[in-house]
Amino acid sequence: MNELSVGALNIVSLTVSLVVLVIGLVMWFFVNRASSRTNDQIELLEELLDQQKRQNALLRRLCEANEPEAVKEESVEIKKAEEVEDDFSRLVAER
Repeated sequence: MNELSVGALNIVSLTVSLVVLVIGLVMWFFVNRASSRTNDQIELLEELLDQQKRQNALLRRLCEANEPEAVKEESVEIKKAEEVEDDFSRLVAER
């Protein structure tokens, strides 16, 4: 007597399916929205990085242009000495 009829089972099954579908669509909407925002942020960060690289290169050129010749020769010697020290330190085993 308390058994559900076949029609009632079909309606319950259809209702559950629709609820699951609506929940899935809502979840897809928010995941897709977050993904597109993340992609926009990544593009902006890459553009910012590119601009910073260009600014650093320009600053380096300006500094080298304003640097006197004697300082340039000393900086070249210092760089060579640092390269030699770096090469030697690579031979020492770290613990």
